[in-house]
Amino acid sequence: IGYLESSSMTASTFLLTGVPGLEWAHAWISIPFCCLYLTALSGNTLILFVVLTEPSLHEPMYYFLSMLSTTDIGLCISTLVTVLGIFWLNAREISFNACLSQMFFIHLFTFMESSVLLAMAFDRFVAISNPLRYATILTHARIAQIGLAVITRGTVILTPLVLLLKRLSFCRSHVLHHSYCFHPDVMKLSCSDTKINSAFGLTAIISTAGVDSIFILLSYVLIIRSVLNIASPEERKKAFSTCISHITAVAIFYIPLISLSFVHRFGKHSPPYVPTLIANIYLLIPPVMNPIIYSVKTKQIQKAVLKLVCSKGTHI
Repeated sequence: IGYLESSSMTASTFLLTGVPGLEWAHAWISIPFCCLYLTALSGNTLILFVVLTEPSLHEPMYYFLSMLSTTDIGLCISTLVTVLGIFWLNAREISFNACLSQMFFIHLFTFMESSVLLAMAFDRFVAISNPLRYATILTHARIAQIGLAVITRGTVILTPLVLLLKRLSFCRSHVLHHSYCFHPDVMKLSCSDTKINSAFGLTAIISTAGVDSIFILLSYVLIIRSVLNIASPEERKKAFSTCISHITAVAIFYIPLISLSFVHRFGKHSPPYVPTLIANIYLLIPPVMNPIIYSVKTKQIQKAVLKLVCSKGTHI
């Protein structure tokens, strides 16, 4: 396995990995990956375009949905070049600084997505528990402030994480276990003491996804309590139906994220393809599924998309 420690490698260069044991099939594996990337990018771009151009969708719920689509697009773009570069061109080398930049944006958009899902839970709580004050609570200015807070929070938490990696020295194998740079993966290659890095990484995930998931759960406890106070069964059903898309989006985001964190910390003896498989699910499934979920479950989005398609059809 000479390429693992190639003499041309330097301390500032890493080697990315495709699917371990299936290198011979990378060209074939790239086909479903291309389909997933195209679906995610086109679906989220469509949602974003429809929300911004359709006046009837200029409401808090859809502004938050456009934020979710923006983070999904960012997450796809952050990994697209290296993933397809490996499958198509076997372009595995990545410089240390490029690796840190990619890692920063992958984790930034992940933390942002978690924050946006929390904001969407708050939106559903206000809409169901206090509908008369909904428009006065979630004003355009407040939504903009929430969006700015989402970006600021992720940046403030991640900047020290990246700076702490820059102080490490790397004298072992330079082979990463994913098709992109992931913080625990990079950290494991260091021959320095990484206790501070590990503690800070764990603190970062707990203070973002961990805290957000608890508040999302709390929001739904309050939502259920509010719905149960509604006398009409039809109104209860209608109230619950507005939450289905969000609950599904939360599930497809948090389950792979938690699974990947557990595999990296406790799955040292798992087969090498398991972290790779979970990592790719974690990065691609939410961006692919979110536009589909909201297009299928939200009638207003359906109508806006059909209106857009029909208007394009008449122009043709």
